[in-house]
Amino acid sequence: MASSAAIMVDPDKLFGRHLAVLGNTGSGKSCTVAGLIRWSMEAAEKSLKEAGKTGVPNARFIVLDPNGEYARAFADRGDELRLFRVPPVTGGERPLDVPAWLWSGHEWTAVAHAQPGAQRPLLMQGLRELKAGQTEGVPREAMIRRYLGSYSIRISAMLNTGTQAFGGAAKARFECARLLETIASDCSQFGGETLGTASGALAAISTTITGIVDGRRSGNFFNDFTISDLETIRSALDTLAQTLPDIGHATLISEDAPQFFDVNILAEHLDRVATEQGGNLAGFISTLGLRIRGMLADQRLGAVIGRDPPTSFESWLKDYIGDDGASNGQIAVVDLSLVPSEIVHIVVSVLARLVFESLQRYRRGHPKGQTLPTVLVLEEAHTFVRRGKDDDGPASSPTQLCREVFERIAREGRKFGLGLVLSSQRPSELSPTVLAQCNTFVLHRIVNDADQNLVARLVPDNVGGLLRELPSLPSRQAVLLGWAAPIPVLVEVDELPDAQRPQSADPDFWKVWTLTEERGVDWGAISEEWSGAPPVHDPEE
Repeated sequence: MASSAAIMVDPDKLFGRHLAVLGNTGSGKSCTVAGLIRWSMEAAEKSLKEAGKTGVPNARFIVLDPNGEYARAFADRGDELRLFRVPPVTGGERPLDVPAWLWSGHEWTAVAHAQPGAQRPLLMQGLRELKAGQTEGVPREAMIRRYLGSYSIRISAMLNTGTQAFGGAAKARFECARLLETIASDCSQFGGETLGTASGALAAISTTITGIVDGRRSGNFFNDFTISDLETIRSALDTLAQTLPDIGHATLISEDAPQFFDVNILAEHLDRVATEQGGNLAGFISTLGLRIRGMLADQRLGAVIGRDPPTSFESWLKDYIGDDGASNGQIAVVDLSLVPSEIVHIVVSVLARLVFESLQRYRRGHPKGQTLPTVLVLEEAHTFVRRGKDDDGPASSPTQLCREVFERIAREGRKFGLGLVLSSQRPSELSPTVLAQCNTFVLHRIVNDADQNLVARLVPDNVGGLLRELPSLPSRQAVLLGWAAPIPVLVEVDELPDAQRPQSADPDFWKVWTLTEERGVDWGAISEEWSGAPPVHDPEE
């Protein structure tokens, strides 16, 4: 009835309360997403010119692109595009850098598969110590406090068992003397270290214990030790221990703090901590160390999680979220197509979490509590925000971690100026929590019954007639409904020029088959780049 009418949408409504672009492959989703970003920028630039303002739009679009489609779509935008790819990179591309020292404790737990019994607490302790710069373990004073506490407990055990432990039997008196001599020797050694005022107290305890043991000595045997002897020693140990720093407060930096440390020494540091704590810890954490060493030794991961030299956290935020006034570009495309599958969910969850938390801190630090509007675009969202309770994986799996991050953004992102754009060809596989928080939908062709039924439950009953058109919609046509549209409407998305479309066109089988278009292939070059091995030359050449 009105095929030539322009359909306009309010960006505040479109991006402010989350947008879902849904449809089968080839229905035009990627072009719709690219067009919405491009047309938003063009409209903002036009508004600036009409108002007589100089500069560029203070906009931030961050596209998480698992298929490497969007670099081409914004290539003509020049300096407005920041493109991040797995090294090696060329031209104006930037190396993808999601350093492991930026990961939170929860993310480390997921990627290292740390078990909750002994491995996870030890991993958290190791991260706290390394981020605090304590590469040699906990401070010596804290270790000595631990030893003094252990001695006090052993003396208390003797007192609780009565005279049989420290009097009566000659063997019991001998064991008591040997324990006290060991404590005296250790305190004397500790006192020789640089511990400030504690050195004198340790030396005094050693002298007191030696006097008590010598006073009970009778040749090669010992007379009975009295209760007052042991209580005097225990009291001195407890009093001194209270003056030394507690191990629980030895490191003040959280395991979640974005503080640089050398991730290559993490496994060795965990081994050292386990050895210091004694018991069977070393055996429990051996598999954890093997997993961490294996991950860091993978050359495919090193370029992404361990960039050398490391970038500063401030530079990282400027690169990925945008500098002041978006002076370094309004669009960041993160090409995830060559990120190893072992860490792609961690990379996505870390990027999303840091974007969200940075905007939280921006609002808290702003004098008026205002937000910094930013749009986070997630392509192939069903891969990263899957429905299900664990996805048949462990409770701290990277898949679940990724889903939890985006569910939190969907619930709370609007308050901090973070808009979410989800693009997916399988809405029935998406997290119901995330879909329920999307207030605007662009529905392209959807054929699958399960996906159609899910979409029907998300929209009002009075649009049933439009939804019946979904299985037969041609490319570029879609149903627009929700918060950004006063009424549901069937629209045709403007066509982008070929050079501005994401690299997701249908393959030209017939043209290649009939040699209308040439498609040569050099598998040698591809295999060399893929394997990272130097080229092999034929000796006869």
